[in-house]
Amino acid sequence: MEEQKENRPQAARPPGKLQCRVSDQETNGKNTASNPNDFSDPVYKEIAMTNGYINRMTRDELRNKLAEFKLDTRGVKDVLKKRLKNYYKKQKLMQKEPINGDGYYDYICVVDFEATCEEGNPPEFIHEIIEFPVVLLNTRTLEIEDTFQQYVKPEINPKLSEFCVGLTGITQDIVDKADTFPQVLQNVVDWMRQRELGTKYSYCMLTDGSWDMSKFLNIQCRVSRIKHPSFAKKWINIRKSYGNFYKVPRNQTKLMIMLEKLGMSYDGRPHSGLDDSKNIARIAIRMLQDGCQLRVNEKMHAGQLMTVSSAAPLEGAPAPQMPRYRN
Repeated sequence: MEEQKENRPQAARPPGKLQCRVSDQETNGKNTASNPNDFSDPVYKEIAMTNGYINRMTRDELRNKLAEFKLDTRGVKDVLKKRLKNYYKKQKLMQKEPINGDGYYDYICVVDFEATCEEGNPPEFIHEIIEFPVVLLNTRTLEIEDTFQQYVKPEINPKLSEFCVGLTGITQDIVDKADTFPQVLQNVVDWMRQRELGTKYSYCMLTDGSWDMSKFLNIQCRVSRIKHPSFAKKWINIRKSYGNFYKVPRNQTKLMIMLEKLGMSYDGRPHSGLDDSKNIARIAIRMLQDGCQLRVNEKMHAGQLMTVSSAAPLEGAPAPQMPRYRN
């Protein structure tokens, strides 16, 4: 893929001699505080200059510099540039004022449902959740700390299509022996409570796209005649976060493409809910390492999918509880 050309600052330095400090001559005579929207502190000018040098580095130079700082050297050139820029930015801001690590979620719960389906998915077909996985990502250690997985017995279309079995690897025997959705959801709530999510530890949900919460869970709750769980009304759509952070178009934010661009390969069986969730968590870990603060960016409101502004306060999900049954 042809790299997008970026605006280059007038001052140039040899890419191998990356510097974080600019001279007084480069900063004097320019009133950076004239516009109230500008960052007037000189540290931001230093960061901007450093970004300009990074933009002119070759892929090999980027990898060498990342290796020098013991950072991950995998990924396409745009990813490497973003990683190095965020490293320098974090270093400069920490020199100015140490960053308080208490202002972020303690955990992220990654969810990727599998649901009943038919080839072509006719519009009248009602999707029911048949696998409910949760991957618990510790944002401090950047490790997967625990996992939950249970299969679910569908009620409206209890017999799985051959297409569904082939796609997900979930057999008829597995779902026949499984609990119905309300019981599985209760088990999820109990599992989350045991880990003190929403009480001792702050957390939020994360999905690969909008459909898991806004479509599959929403439909399933209607089928099971229960309210939408309060802890799943807001979430991080990692596709949006990835696209905005690495500045790539929407068609480059599918799971396999995100992994490939970050220099990783899929681990496990595609369309296994648990394996998909683990791979999504790997992407989230890499993004956190690269300096992205993953934030809630979507929510359900009055049954409709809505965007959450990046300027909204950072709020964790409430303590999980079993939703009430619908009237």
